[in-house]
Amino acid sequence: MSDMRKGSGLAPAPPAALSPLASARATLIRSLTLMKPVTWFAPAWAFLCGAVASGGLAWGIDPLGRLAIGLLMAGPILTGMSQVVNDYCDREVDAINEPNRLIPSGQVSLRHVYILTALLTTIGAAIAIFLGGQVVLFVGLGLVCALAYSIKPLRAKRNGWYGNALVAVSYEGLAWMAGHVAFGALTTQSFVIAMLYSFGAHGIMTVNDFKSMKGDARMGIRSIPVQYGKVTAARMVVTIMGLAQIAVIALLFWWGHTIAAAVVAVLLTLQSIPNVRFIRDPENNEVFFNATAIMLFVWGMLAAAIGIAA
Repeated sequence: MSDMRKGSGLAPAPPAALSPLASARATLIRSLTLMKPVTWFAPAWAFLCGAVASGGLAWGIDPLGRLAIGLLMAGPILTGMSQVVNDYCDREVDAINEPNRLIPSGQVSLRHVYILTALLTTIGAAIAIFLGGQVVLFVGLGLVCALAYSIKPLRAKRNGWYGNALVAVSYEGLAWMAGHVAFGALTTQSFVIAMLYSFGAHGIMTVNDFKSMKGDARMGIRSIPVQYGKVTAARMVVTIMGLAQIAVIALLFWWGHTIAAAVVAVLLTLQSIPNVRFIRDPENNEVFFNATAIMLFVWGMLAAAIGIAA
């Protein structure tokens, strides 16, 4: 067949160009893939909890509108931006370990990454300014944490203690405080609870590291499971999450928020079964642990926020 083509002067037809609409759709899909929607929930939930804790969230077009754009900022916009930056900084490592990912495979150009990062940063900054000066402060601190996590020479993700701490503080504590100050002045109680849940979230961040132990060890990334082994790391996850919630319960009781304290205590007790399963086999029980223990943990955040606001 190839000889016949040569003889007849025929050449292979070039690939059909995408229509403008199809091209825009493909670009949008690749952009969303880089932004990793699965990561948006935690910061958006923390922002919601902070807004609830402020006591200033009410039914109405203005407060619910502020909440909606705040959730958009905390989740898709800024968390999405941090994921794009992280993938960009990981492109050389991914070219070895996961060459089919969007950036190392060439499916997404570096120009695309630069434009997407600039666009998300601009939108996030504009929303933060609209929500108020203190929101800008916490958003700025969150961006610093994101850069310190991914970008050389700091690249805190190379150590599980530092990297997970930065992510936990930005995803939980800073997002919570941004949500609070979007609706009212930050209180001591809200600040303390936000930081305690950030401490607990350090354990949650470690859960994602079990599935990549071999690759992390090979690339010199000292995650918690790499440093201490599966079983010890799993026990540390459960212990850190538990200690944070015990401290929250104690403080809620001390401050007189007894119903909220009791609810968080019940939610903590219910985590005992998934905790045991996770310690026995963290790799194979990761999905179950996420759907049970971690979900109970985040519902406890909302219960604590409601208690503070009452």
